[in-house]
Amino acid sequence: QAQLVESGGGLVQAGASLTLSCEASGRTFYNHGMAWFRQAAGKEREFVAGITWSGYRPTYSYSDPVKGRFTISRDNAKNTVFLHMNSLKPEDTAVYYCARRESSGGSRLESDYEHWGQGTLVTVSS
Repeated sequence: QAQLVESGGGLVQAGASLTLSCEASGRTFYNHGMAWFRQAAGKEREFVAGITWSGYRPTYSYSDPVKGRFTISRDNAKNTVFLHMNSLKPEDTAVYYCARRESSGGSRLESDYEHWGQGTLVTVSS
């Protein structure tokens, strides 16, 4: 059973940067699609960024609100996926979740991910 543990959340001012980490334990890490989702208060959980393992190079996917500001990366040797967030806005305030799917491919659908972390809160003040 895969376990995912997020860290790195906190309170920052608008315009600041923050990096979230998600360490995975359990089964083989490198051949699974990984993603970050977020859920703001009173809203549904939404896809933020995804990274796949496709052959020798991963592929990346971002939601429109974060494209150009957020970057997802992974360190397979450390079983860790990162979300580098720049130019943070108050609307980025949410609980951020790391997710892993059994497939190596990517998806923006919450239902395609079988394993989830507990979430880490990011608060961006104006």
